[in-house]
Amino acid sequence: EPGVLRHIEHSAGVLIQMERPSAGRGVGGVPLAISCKTEKGAFFVADLGDVVKKHLRFLKALPRVRPFYAVKCNGSKGVVRTLAELGAGFDCASKTEIALVQSIGVPSDKIIYTNPCKQISQIKYAASHGVQLMAFDNEVELGKVARSHPHARMVLCIATDNPRSSARLSVKFGATLKSCRRLLETAKEMNVEIVGISFHVGSGCIDLQAFTRSIADARLVFEMGAELGYKMHLLDIGGGFPGTENSKVRFEEIAATINSALDLYFPEGCGVEILAKPGRYYVASAFTLAVNVIDKQEVPLDPPGSDGRLSRWNDASSCGAEPPILYYVNDGIYGSFSCIFFDHTCPSPILHKKPGPEPPLFSSSLWGPSCDGQDRIADGLQLPDLQVGDWLTFENMGAYTIAASSSFNGYQQPQINYAMSRGSCHNQKKRIERACVLLSPVAGKSQIPCALPLSSLPLESREQHPS
Repeated sequence: EPGVLRHIEHSAGVLIQMERPSAGRGVGGVPLAISCKTEKGAFFVADLGDVVKKHLRFLKALPRVRPFYAVKCNGSKGVVRTLAELGAGFDCASKTEIALVQSIGVPSDKIIYTNPCKQISQIKYAASHGVQLMAFDNEVELGKVARSHPHARMVLCIATDNPRSSARLSVKFGATLKSCRRLLETAKEMNVEIVGISFHVGSGCIDLQAFTRSIADARLVFEMGAELGYKMHLLDIGGGFPGTENSKVRFEEIAATINSALDLYFPEGCGVEILAKPGRYYVASAFTLAVNVIDKQEVPLDPPGSDGRLSRWNDASSCGAEPPILYYVNDGIYGSFSCIFFDHTCPSPILHKKPGPEPPLFSSSLWGPSCDGQDRIADGLQLPDLQVGDWLTFENMGAYTIAASSSFNGYQQPQINYAMSRGSCHNQKKRIERACVLLSPVAGKSQIPCALPLSSLPLESREQHPS
């Protein structure tokens, strides 16, 4: 697609941080340029080249599936704009997310409002802004939609049985198979249009067969709908795809399982459009967080309880051992490290400065800047002696970090610095050229769509998110 080829370098160029030989460790060859920064605040480097690469990888692995990016995972504008340029759709869960993607020119037919439980005012907002594709899983929601958005095109969200996910969404959302017929009949009575079925196996899914079972269940509900006169034509297979290479299950393994199940239950040519809602898949590995040491405390090795202070710390420690050095950094669990609680991650620091050949290591722990005694990032670490101002970086920090942070104690979200190296940009252009050839109309398939020209959407070189 000429539009993509013409504007992909623009999407990187406006956001680019050029390589400097003197700069430090980088993301995908792009330096963090920590030593050059006069500001001492924590900050992100977002490698948009990684996002583009993930998109092309998705299209190759799941050729029948249209990706709708889950904005809730990371709503930073650079990511949203890049994916919009590449033709992705968007999975929105609220009025705010709908407004975000529409503010950069994404058309309403590329938005699905997937929250099954919506406030009436937000249903009306979706109606007034042309968003018709919406999810539901209960009769009350059907009634709200029938009154507030009668022209909505509804997708019935069904529950999945997957105890091997890190976040089981079906604990809260999804209709059981037993209740699906009643919901379809109720929708018929209310004159609400049902166009498809959706499911989500849960975040961090490691059970490949969960996708197979869910696709089979969706087929059963399609047949229920056909018996009631529905002509459903949409299957939403949700998310749950890994975003890093160290995951227990590789993305290509999941894709192969999905493709096999689709061929069995929804074969090509059956008239059903397939979409998915990847979130962490796109952004987890694209973001690196840099924090610096703002304080340290060398804890004496006196027996706990000698002055009362140590025993109190031991009581709060999950490991029960007293680390000799406590380091305080300028981001914590109320900020970007909220992923420790909400996303079950264990971030591991990388030391930016290069110590001597064999520096002594000390048992250490990392703590956030807030006044909460539970604001602990990591313990049981072996680190060289660090000083105030030293930098640490954390990789794979793109998923549910920025999106879940708060302004507790008045701390603001770290600045985002978008980056794409010249080499990465050149490689992505070549990949897109090859993809355009493979998906050309000659083969009977559509080209990669260019949703909107980035030349008309100047991107900031950095982005400060208000809390």
